[in-house]
Amino acid sequence: MISLLINTTASDGTNVFLPWFMWLLGAFLLGIILGWLLKLIFGEKAPEEVPLDAIKDDLTKVEGIGPVIQELLNKDGIWSFKQLSFTSVTKLHKIIADAGPAFTVHNPRTWSAQARLADEGLWKELEIWQERLMGGL
Repeated sequence: MISLLINTTASDGTNVFLPWFMWLLGAFLLGIILGWLLKLIFGEKAPEEVPLDAIKDDLTKVEGIGPVIQELLNKDGIWSFKQLSFTSVTKLHKIIADAGPAFTVHNPRTWSAQARLADEGLWKELEIWQERLMGGL
């Protein structure tokens, strides 16, 4: 059997294992802290908690969203036009895909932009745009 012998004695006769180990432990802990901070800053934000007395927007005013899709969005923490306007298309696709194959015909590509208009109260502009849309396309 081959054994590995690691010499932790420096040329002047001092043992360098403890300082070396402390540097390694410090670098490891610094990596964990930096990773946590980067995830906190750049990571996906958790859905906002909706207070019980909060006004919930009627998301079915967005072309392509019906009552069932609105329920799916609500289950994922999306209750208002503002929340929907800041939700990425990738996340919306994931919500729909997780709901099952019956929902894959829905395309959420324009939902965020429509929700932004609704949130800003630009109902006339939203109505003009929706006249050109078919099922959220």
